[in-house]
Amino acid sequence: MDLRAKIRTLPTEPGVYLYKNAEGEVIYVGKAKNLRSRVSSYFHEGRWEDAKTGTLVREAVDVEYIVVANNKEALALENNLIKQRKPRFNILLRDDKTYPYVKLTLSERWPRVYVTRRLRRDGSAYYGPYFPANLAYRIVDLIHRNFLIPSCKVDLTRFHPRPCLQYYIKRCLGPCVKELTTPETYQEAVRDVKLFLEGRPTDLARSLRTRMEQAAAAQEYERAARYRDLVSTVEQLQERQRIAAAEGDDADVFGYHYENGMLAVNLFHMRGGKMVDRREFFWEDLPEFAFAETDADKEIACHPERSEGPMQSADSTDAANDSSGPVARQKRGPEDDGVGMGSNFHPGEFFSALLKQLYIGQPYVPRNLYVPVDFEDREELEDLLTEQGSPGSACVHILVPQRGDKRSLIDLAGNNAKQSYDQRFRVLKPNARKIQEELQEAISLPELPKRIECFDISHIQGAETVASMVVWEDGKMKKSDYRKFIIRTVEGVDDFASMREVVTRRYKRLQEEKKAMPSLVLIDGGLGQLHAAAEALEKLEIINQPLAAIAKREEILYVYGQEKDPIALDHHSPVLHLIQLIRDEAHRFAVTFHRKRRQMRDRSTELLEIPGVGASTSRRLLEHFGSVQAVRQADAAALSAVVTRVQAEAIRDHFHK
Repeated sequence: MDLRAKIRTLPTEPGVYLYKNAEGEVIYVGKAKNLRSRVSSYFHEGRWEDAKTGTLVREAVDVEYIVVANNKEALALENNLIKQRKPRFNILLRDDKTYPYVKLTLSERWPRVYVTRRLRRDGSAYYGPYFPANLAYRIVDLIHRNFLIPSCKVDLTRFHPRPCLQYYIKRCLGPCVKELTTPETYQEAVRDVKLFLEGRPTDLARSLRTRMEQAAAAQEYERAARYRDLVSTVEQLQERQRIAAAEGDDADVFGYHYENGMLAVNLFHMRGGKMVDRREFFWEDLPEFAFAETDADKEIACHPERSEGPMQSADSTDAANDSSGPVARQKRGPEDDGVGMGSNFHPGEFFSALLKQLYIGQPYVPRNLYVPVDFEDREELEDLLTEQGSPGSACVHILVPQRGDKRSLIDLAGNNAKQSYDQRFRVLKPNARKIQEELQEAISLPELPKRIECFDISHIQGAETVASMVVWEDGKMKKSDYRKFIIRTVEGVDDFASMREVVTRRYKRLQEEKKAMPSLVLIDGGLGQLHAAAEALEKLEIINQPLAAIAKREEILYVYGQEKDPIALDHHSPVLHLIQLIRDEAHRFAVTFHRKRRQMRDRSTELLEIPGVGASTSRRLLEHFGSVQAVRQADAAALSAVVTRVQAEAIRDHFHK
C-alpha cells in the first residue's frame, strides 16, 4: 500500500508512530493525540521548505503505529521505543556518567547487597540513585557493619566448609556455612535492611527496640546490646534526615547553552536544599528533525543565563507544541551566526524529549524539576512521573520559574552550561564539521572528507621492512580498519619502492572487492613517497584520487598535482592538528609492528642454528616457553611436549655442548 494511502487509514486515537526507511530500519519515533492528523501533517504542502529539511519525508517508505488508551501511555511508550530502537532522527540522550544504586537481591535464598549502576528486571530491589557516588558505597558499608548482610560473590546455593574473613570481623552472618545462622535470623536482617533503604526509620527503630526488650527479658544481653546500637544508629540517621528536610526539598535544576548547532546541558542535583552533584550532557550534531511544531514556529530566548529580567511565560508556551514530531529547519540568514536561536532549535521541545528519557522508568524522581522553558506535555509528564513513584510518595512538579531564587538557580545552571560548552567544543574539541570543511578547502577536495587512509613505512637499514595503514572516519580513528603489511618485493633500503608496493596491494584489493575509495590518501613522507604512491595508483588506473603527503620536520603538506605550491598550515590550525594526529598514529602503528617483527627475528636466530629446527618449530617453542633462555633450561620431557623426540635431543645437545 502507498504510504499516503496507508496514512489515510490510520485511526484518530492517541498512540505512537514509527517511520521506517527502505531497509526496514526505524528512523523516527513520535507520539500523537490523534495519529491520523499528526502523521498526515508531515505531507502537507509547503511543510518542508528546502531539500535538507525534507530528508525524513524522502527516506520514509512505511509507517507503523501502536494505539494506546491515553496520552500518558503514549509518552511512556514513545520513551521506551526511542531507547530501544535509537532512531537517528530523534534526540538521543548522551550521558557523561551514571549514578549508583544499592541492589538488594531478594530473589536469592540468602539476599545480598551490592552497589550497581545498571538496573535489571531480575527480582531484586533497587534503591537510589545516590549523589555523590561514594554515598552508595558508604551505605552498603553501613549495612555490612550493622545488619551483617554481605556483598560477597560466594556461591550461596550450597554450604562451604568454613566462612571467609568477613564473618570473623563481624560484617556477615555467615550464610555460606551450615548452622552459623538460621533462615529466620537472616530474613529478619533482610527486613531491617529493606526498611532502612526504603527510608522508614521510625518503623525500623520501633521493631529494633521491641527485639531489644525481648532479648533483654531472655537475658541475651549481647544480642540486646547489638539491637541497642542499631537503634542508636537509626535514630542518628533519622535526625540528620529531619535537618536536611527542614533546609529544603529535593530538586533537579536544568540550564543549557546552544551555539553553532551544538548543545551543552547542565543538570544540578539538589538534595535537602544543597547541591550535591552536577551532570553534563553534550550534543555535537543535533538530528535534522530534533522537534516538530504543528501550528507555528515561535522563537524562544536561547540563553536563559543572559536574560536581564524574568522570562515571559507566553513566549515559552507558544514555543511548545507537539514534542513528538520533527522540526523543519529554517534557512539561515547571514546575520544568524548560530548564537541566536532563530527557528533552528526549540528548547521547549528539546527539554520535553530530555526529561522523558531521564526520568520515565526510574525508581526515584525528585519532587521538583526546574526547567528553563515550558513545553506542551509538561502536565501529562508530571502526572506520569507521579504515578510511577511508590504509593504515598510526593507529587512530582515540573516548574518553569520566572523570577526569584529558583530562577537564579536556572541562570546559574545556564552559566555553567556555557562554561561546559566552551571547555568541550572550543578548548578541547572544535566543531568536527568545521574542521572537515577547512580541510576540504585547504587541499581542494571535491567533497567533505569522510574517510582518510594514511600509510607509513618502518625499517632499520632495510631489515624487516613493514608498512602500516590507519583509518580516520567520521571524526575519529577507526581501529577495526587498521592494516599491517610485510614488504615482500623490496630488498634493502628503498622507501619509495616499499610505498609503491603497499599502495598497490591495498587498492588492488579494494578494486577486487568493489569497495569505495577513501576521501583522501595521506602519505607519511615527502615528495618521493608521494610520487611513488601516485605511480601505484596510476598503474591500477585509479584516477582523480585525492592524494597528499606530509613532511615530518617542516610539517608541510604536499598535494599531488600541486607539488610546486606546498601548503604550510598555521601551527595552531585544527586542520594541521588532525593531519598530525593521523600521521602520528600511522607512525606508531608501523613502528610497533616493526619492533615486534624484529624481536621475533632476534629471539629465533639461535634456535634456527639447530639442525632439524625450522622457522615454524622455532615459533612454536617460543610461543610455548616464552624465551630462548626458557628453552635452554627445559628438560627433554618438557621439550618433547612441543617438538618430536629427535628435535628435543638435538636442542638439548646444542645447548649443553
